[in-house]
Amino acid sequence: MPSKSPAQVLLEKADKKAASSSGWFSSSSTKFEEAGDLYQQAANSFKLEKLFKEAGDCFSREAECRENSKETNEAANAWWNAAKAYKRGYPNLAIQSLTQTIVHLTKSGRFRQAADREKEIGQIYLQESQDIRKACESYERAGDWYAQEDAAATANACYKDAADLHAEIDEFPQAIARYEQVADHSLTSALTKYSVKEYWLRASLCALAMGDPVLARRNMQKYKTQDATFASTREAKFVDVLIDAVQAGDVEGFTGALVDFDSVSKLDNWKTSILLKIKRGIQDEPILT
Repeated sequence: MPSKSPAQVLLEKADKKAASSSGWFSSSSTKFEEAGDLYQQAANSFKLEKLFKEAGDCFSREAECRENSKETNEAANAWWNAAKAYKRGYPNLAIQSLTQTIVHLTKSGRFRQAADREKEIGQIYLQESQDIRKACESYERAGDWYAQEDAAATANACYKDAADLHAEIDEFPQAIARYEQVADHSLTSALTKYSVKEYWLRASLCALAMGDPVLARRNMQKYKTQDATFASTREAKFVDVLIDAVQAGDVEGFTGALVDFDSVSKLDNWKTSILLKIKRGIQDEPILT
């Protein structure tokens, strides 16, 4: 009979405590507090043994004990610890645990922390499950909560991530709306004003990817009125050339503009893939004679 690991011993003690009936002199909440402490110790012991699924399970049991003894903050924390353990290979369980954490945080009005956890959910959807739409929803929800808590810069970073993701799954109108929202906000501060040209460039590429150069041109007019310096930027000139090329069905002119722009500012993966979509759109256009 192999000897039990320290973690195993603690887990059995915790189970026993949680299942015990409260004595004459102790309340059931004391029982759950003590069981919760034991589950927490067992979880940490499993982590030392690198048994992350077992650690996550113990933290989850701890969280349930905390809920039974009405220790809300401790419950939120235990669910978060469970999520961190589950992140090592059990993304769905991590998301479930983070969702439980968020329930406690929003109930107690801690929206800033809830936003942090929601953003974590978005990252798991993106990296582990490749579920772009779900990731998008999480980033937008996190953004709304950050905005409520006056964390505008963090909110905008979430909205920008959501916009990039909308575009990846061809939801271009939603992407444009988000980029414009972030740009509008960035115009209000001298510190963030410089980044506006990047958001407007992305929004314009989305309009072209929709196959709508007319919308792209109309939006560009609007952006140039919103910020007088925009028209003279490389980004604006680049978009103007692209719009002309798309309207003329000029694949060579389009490609030339990409090469010129890329030689000064490297095109990132996001832009490259959107530009390929636009280029395919020009190639597929029937030539009107």
